[in-house]
Amino acid sequence: MRIFVTGSDGYLGSLLTPQLMAEGHDVVGLDTGFYRTGWLCPPHLAIPGEGPAGSVPLTRNSDIRHIKAEDLRGFDAVVHMAELSNDPLGDLVADVTYDINHAGSVHLAECAKRAGVSRFIYLSSCSVYGVAEGTVDETSPLNPLTAYAKCKAMVERDLTAMADDEFSPTFLRNATAFGASPRMRFDIVLNNLCGLAWVEHKIAMTSDGTPWRPLVHGLDIAKAISCALRAPREVAHALVVNVGSDQNNWTVREIAEAVADEFPGCELSFGPPSGDQRSYRVAFAKIREAFPDFDPRWDIAAGARQLHRVFESIAMEPETFYGRGHTRLKQVEYLLKTGQVDDSLFWVQQGRDI
Repeated sequence: MRIFVTGSDGYLGSLLTPQLMAEGHDVVGLDTGFYRTGWLCPPHLAIPGEGPAGSVPLTRNSDIRHIKAEDLRGFDAVVHMAELSNDPLGDLVADVTYDINHAGSVHLAECAKRAGVSRFIYLSSCSVYGVAEGTVDETSPLNPLTAYAKCKAMVERDLTAMADDEFSPTFLRNATAFGASPRMRFDIVLNNLCGLAWVEHKIAMTSDGTPWRPLVHGLDIAKAISCALRAPREVAHALVVNVGSDQNNWTVREIAEAVADEFPGCELSFGPPSGDQRSYRVAFAKIREAFPDFDPRWDIAAGARQLHRVFESIAMEPETFYGRGHTRLKQVEYLLKTGQVDDSLFWVQQGRDI
């Protein structure tokens, strides 16, 4: 299968593309290059079984808003991950978030459809559920609270309307990702707590940790994408599935405790209830029904152990953990402040893609 992967240089993309290439797929990537300073470790430390050099696809340095249908001709599938990630970044550039995450994603899908691409895998998010009582599944009402989550819900709506006999979108609502990656992120909960435990030997929570969060390892997300690509068209067509496992629904307190247990001597404390109302538990039965070969392997204890080993292997210093390269908000603020990107987050050196 010939696959076009957007966000191929990112936190998840650098885990996914070697797996797809190892499976024999012809992979071409696309990435804006915003986060290329976020290199943490060689692939073999983050991807079990990966050789020291890793597998890197031919990658186009571009923005999804500049894609044309002819760029996608000859591909069997598009895997779309290249959006502005997380809520703080969405708050910083809310209008641009809608321009990229909603309008840009729909534009990419329209180009893919015109180019004759039959499969389109869209990485959505469990954040579309917002605040929910009890456990939610794919039939539950959506309650997105942030620009990031609202865009996810709108893309699902608009691409579902595009589905027909020639174009089959699949929507993977990922739980919150965790785990090591060559291009690391420390602005997601378990990764952040592990970094704090390593560099500070202390986790001082500003909340009581009672909200629920579903988590999933980045390598298990890559596995879900691979399953979606292999699935028969009649199964994957306009399918919406939560990506994760029932065993990885945790309170923030439990996540912090698991991290503290992994890092000897780490002090752990909690604060008062938080104003952040997001709390939801998620059911993951549907993905196992749709993709019988989906077998998520990583729990939060294993993820914390993996990160601990990586930190030891690279002797990670505080400057690395706190640096802008591994935090989406800090890096985009830096690019804006230094004039490397304009207010629409287009590169300005040449007035076009780099």
